[in-house]
Amino acid sequence: MRNIIALVLTAGVASPALAASGPFFSLSNTNFVVLIAFLLFIGVLFYFKVPGILGGMLDKRADGIKSELDEARALREEAQTLLASYERKQKEVREQSERIIATARDEANIAADKAREDLKKSIARRLAAAEDQIASAEAAAIRDVRDQAIAIAVAAAKDVIAKQMTAADGNKLIDDAIAQVGEKLH
Repeated sequence: MRNIIALVLTAGVASPALAASGPFFSLSNTNFVVLIAFLLFIGVLFYFKVPGILGGMLDKRADGIKSELDEARALREEAQTLLASYERKQKEVREQSERIIATARDEANIAADKAREDLKKSIARRLAAAEDQIASAEAAAIRDVRDQAIAIAVAAAKDVIAKQMTAADGNKLIDDAIAQVGEKLH
């Protein structure tokens, strides 16, 4: 508003109309007519409150720009908050994944150690079972050898006794055996 008034005063005081020849305040002087028309135009603008309307429009535009800047600032702050939140979440997820990996690695090592222990126990059990089978086979072989030795000895004794014994000696042995069985049963 002040700028417009200064413009009018400047135009009225330092106009080129002062450099024209002849009376300035005459309707035949075009400079005077232009000055009057300009002053009337300015007066009409002030009468219809055009500077106020223009000022209001400019103020409204300035308020709109200010609100847009405030909104942009708020959106920027919100975006920074979201970014910080996502960075914090990313850090937490990274830490959690590192913990999960460490836990999985520890569990894998524990499982591997347990598998080694189980394998050692299994090998020890199988060795013990194999040793038991070997001992059992040895005992069976020894028993078979003894049984065969006894069978051979009995057969050999039978042949020797059969060659040395007579029928009377055999009957006497049978009678003695019957007597011994009778004594042991009563």
